[in-house]
Amino acid sequence: MAEIIRMPKMSDTMEEGVIAQWLKKVGDEVKPGDILAEVETDKATMELESYDEGVLLHIGVAEKDAVPVNGVIAILGEKGENIDELLKEIKAGGNGAAPTEEVKEDEPKAEEKASETKKDSPSEKIDTSSINATLITMPKMSDTMQEGTIASWLKKVGDEVKSGDVLAEVETDKATMELESYDDGTLLYIGVEEGDSVEVNGVIAIIGEKGADFETLLKAHKQESSPDAASEKEAPKEEQTEEKPAAKPASKAEQATETSNTGSNGRIKASPLAKKMAKEKGIDISLVKGSGDGGRIIKKDVENYTPAKAAAAPEAGSAAAGVGQESFREEKVSQMRKVIAKRLAESKFTAPHFYLTMEINMDKAIEARKSMNEVAPVKISFNDMVIKAVAAALKQHPNVNSAWLGDKIRYNDHVHIGMAVAVEEGLLVPVIRFADSKSLSQISQEAKTLAGKAKNKELQPKDWEGNTFTVSNLGMFGIDEFTAIINPPDACILAIGGIRQTPIVKDGAIVVGNLMKVTLSCDHRVVDGAIGSAFLQTIKNLLEDPVRLLI
Repeated sequence: MAEIIRMPKMSDTMEEGVIAQWLKKVGDEVKPGDILAEVETDKATMELESYDEGVLLHIGVAEKDAVPVNGVIAILGEKGENIDELLKEIKAGGNGAAPTEEVKEDEPKAEEKASETKKDSPSEKIDTSSINATLITMPKMSDTMQEGTIASWLKKVGDEVKSGDVLAEVETDKATMELESYDDGTLLYIGVEEGDSVEVNGVIAIIGEKGADFETLLKAHKQESSPDAASEKEAPKEEQTEEKPAAKPASKAEQATETSNTGSNGRIKASPLAKKMAKEKGIDISLVKGSGDGGRIIKKDVENYTPAKAAAAPEAGSAAAGVGQESFREEKVSQMRKVIAKRLAESKFTAPHFYLTMEINMDKAIEARKSMNEVAPVKISFNDMVIKAVAAALKQHPNVNSAWLGDKIRYNDHVHIGMAVAVEEGLLVPVIRFADSKSLSQISQEAKTLAGKAKNKELQPKDWEGNTFTVSNLGMFGIDEFTAIINPPDACILAIGGIRQTPIVKDGAIVVGNLMKVTLSCDHRVVDGAIGSAFLQTIKNLLEDPVRLLI
């Protein structure tokens, strides 16, 4: 059965995408994970992956043409499958649903097809053409996103929704983004609770005409996606809720708070900005009373909060946990941590890593940094100097500035340095673009800006895409030496240790020197030992005589 490929929403502000280049042509075999095309968004050029298997039967958008989000761009199906009726419906402005049974009965061998349908599915195809409602599915908000978590719903069932209204806040592997509606109508159904995850293109809500038969729409969707499992998933939400075990009674203070700002699953309803402000001020956000929609905590609630307003005396019968008492807590894995686990596991176990370690004398770098900071518009760090040295060395050793693509190796002429930044949920790698052409002051300013955006979860796709090499620095944490896992698609990553004073031999005498250890992790499929060693030697020469960085 033919599957329609639609333009996904690849960034929080994307309204349409331009097909920069088709990587598949009509008639090509396509497998899940294959790249169909490169799409230019308002943020970056991204790859459009296929989630289905089949033959590319139709391309509906020419290269360099734009198509709105959710617009039809291609059709996948079986080889030789007739999609004329599907194309007619799309051209007429239909939703691109598969042809109804009446069309199928006009085709040759209808009786044979009918018997096969009865064997393969429990019932005939459900007709939804008369239902004035639209399924809202989880958009792909970043190039690596596979699922999203509903952080908070900003609308509830029964609310009127207009195009452009924000329905919910979605946590992806990169940031918390707003999910906008592209339709007018009433929010008829919410299929994902706050705190729960749903895969890309999974149904999260339905918007339509008040009183529309959305349950039939859901049944039709379940029948199309998984006919055998449809009957198991159709239990009403209310019945599932009643089967849950009764919750432990809460204290009076907890009940008062939950009434105003806690969702049905116990998750605090608060905007990302409010959560950030509460954390910075050391405020327990569960004690803040929300004034937003549905008791949602917003910025002004945190600003106006005083502990005296929510302070409650401890219950008389409460007692401290006993000495030696066993306890633990479990938390759902965040989207960011899921992607970190997946990508780095793939890197570690697919790319044959080898490691090269070298000591660098930072005496002159320390003196140079002190002198530069006397006149620099921004404070230059040792990490900024390392990034500049790496960028300069990559221009001299282009084989290191490369990526393994399976059947070919990509050698990048541009230098985009990924800078690993630790955040609460894990690790982000914002990118300093064209680092080789930037001054130390420019690198310093950009690094500080990107690090701040990463910690506040404000990075956009253009901020984290396109790295050709990565630097990871743990020296500020007192780490002398470590090995880092390569950050795909890079061929190498440089791990930076701290600068430590140690005895060294200089001009035949033992003196105190400032040494820094660096370790280069290399993908042996691309970079050999001699190439990696020469690259490290260049970095060493640049940092031990930093005046070369200014040339």
